[in-house]
Amino acid sequence: MTLRRFRPYFAYLRPVRGSLVMAIVAGLLYSAATGAGLPSMIKYVFPAIFDGARSDLSLGAVALIAAYIPFIFLLRGIFAYVNGYYIQYAGTRVLEALRVDYFSKLQVLPLSFVQSRQTGDLLSRGLADTTQLQNTLTLLANDGIKQPGTLLAALGWLAFESWRAEGVGMMLVCLGIVPLTVLPIRYIGRKILRRAEQLQQEVGTLTGHFAENLAAAREVRAFGLEARETGRFATGSHNLLRLQLKIAKYAQALSPAIEIVASLGIAGTFLYAYSAGIDRDSFLAVITALYLCYEPIKKLGALNNELKRGEASLQRLEVVLNEPVAIADPADPVTVGRLRGDIAFADVSFAYGDNPALADVAVAIPAGTVCALVGPSGAGKTTFANLVPRFYEAASGFVTVDGLDVRRLRLADLRRNIALVSQEPVLFNDTIYQNLLLGRPEATRDEVIAAAVDAHADDFIRTLPQSYDTIVGERGALLSGGQKQRIALARAFLRNAPILILDEATSALDSGSEAAVQDALRKLVVGKTVLIIAHRFSTIRDASLILVFEQGRITARGTHAALYAGNALYRSLYDRQQGTG
Repeated sequence: MTLRRFRPYFAYLRPVRGSLVMAIVAGLLYSAATGAGLPSMIKYVFPAIFDGARSDLSLGAVALIAAYIPFIFLLRGIFAYVNGYYIQYAGTRVLEALRVDYFSKLQVLPLSFVQSRQTGDLLSRGLADTTQLQNTLTLLANDGIKQPGTLLAALGWLAFESWRAEGVGMMLVCLGIVPLTVLPIRYIGRKILRRAEQLQQEVGTLTGHFAENLAAAREVRAFGLEARETGRFATGSHNLLRLQLKIAKYAQALSPAIEIVASLGIAGTFLYAYSAGIDRDSFLAVITALYLCYEPIKKLGALNNELKRGEASLQRLEVVLNEPVAIADPADPVTVGRLRGDIAFADVSFAYGDNPALADVAVAIPAGTVCALVGPSGAGKTTFANLVPRFYEAASGFVTVDGLDVRRLRLADLRRNIALVSQEPVLFNDTIYQNLLLGRPEATRDEVIAAAVDAHADDFIRTLPQSYDTIVGERGALLSGGQKQRIALARAFLRNAPILILDEATSALDSGSEAAVQDALRKLVVGKTVLIIAHRFSTIRDASLILVFEQGRITARGTHAALYAGNALYRSLYDRQQGTG
């Protein structure tokens, strides 16, 4: 059952099948040199030197016979090295491919999937669980061939020598005990699978706490949460340690359990050999072969434990790898270039799980309209804007751009026509120039600088130590909020898309930064269809269309003057912010 679970993932081994074949061949040769070479040494080499006729041998003849011993170990060493190196090579390539596939899948899954899961847990799945699965696949490819080969070689020698020594009775005594070694393997394997699942979950939880703590470093210090956070982490770390020790307890019990069962088989063979009067050399060769049968059984037991750990990691990875891509390119997409920017919602509804966010929304926003979205928190404004670039998919109804259902367009074509400036713009840990270039990767340096000038960002950029080549730090940590916002605006200028979404782009800025950003915005919105999500009414008073949201519905629409005069909700929101309500 366990092997069938891993079969679909053997495809990761195909690109390295040449290396894998070399590793397998070397492993089989190692198995032959071990399973048959070592017993034959005891059977033929030692008697040739230490029996009664040794005085008849010259020193040269003895040296030649003795050379068989290092020859066997030389073969084992060479084949073990070749096997180990190429297995490690194949395993590293598997890990690379697996992690890239996992990361790639995360890029195309809907935002709802990513946002519903803890960041640290997704990190743990992509790092710890892929490493575990790599270890499992490569160990399976290695010991899954080498250890059965060693076992078969030893069993073959054992059967042959047992038959020669005494016949079928001796062989049955020797082989009869081997199946009993499966009992501890099965029992311990079940225990490890359950503990491994708990362990990987705990790793994800602990990683999530670590990532959350680092992201909230300022808040931890501001509220004096250092001791609380350390306590939480220590508790999680202790739980992880407890599970690791439980797995170690079961894993370490396997080898002694098999050895105890094996010792019973050897003792039984010893008694049988004594009662049957079998000679010493034959008995030692049989005992050696019998012992060599139990070594690969122990390693196959360890492999079974590793498979259980891998199965636990696989179950966690498959949560991402097997998640359907709900938002994807259509089978027969409509090819478009630059769109005009007409946006329309036709009876659109959407819910986050069981929580409705939009209900039967219908509105037309002509190209070139500056449209403000207003309403209480949770009224559906951001959800409305996110449906245009298909960050989410409408549950019913449809969204169109230029009369085309957005589901009929390639995602790349649709999103190339949309620029987004959010309240907390994300900058990557790269240079300012590379962060600006994200707006349009094919842009020239002169175009990048011109966009920065339009966004009132060029002046402060040139005061930085390396100007446009300054590294901004993780999430732009080395820049102020106003500076990050102006870089985000410069990206939007550079993109020059016909549709612009401003998600509370000035709500977190001081008055000085807001003035610079507002000045840039007035130039940026010219000739574009703009969706403005804002709580600061100073940013939306000049909008040509204002939509008022309440409990997922558009309850009013019009200009500022008309809505202030005729809509109680809009008037109360406006007056509250102005301090007159």
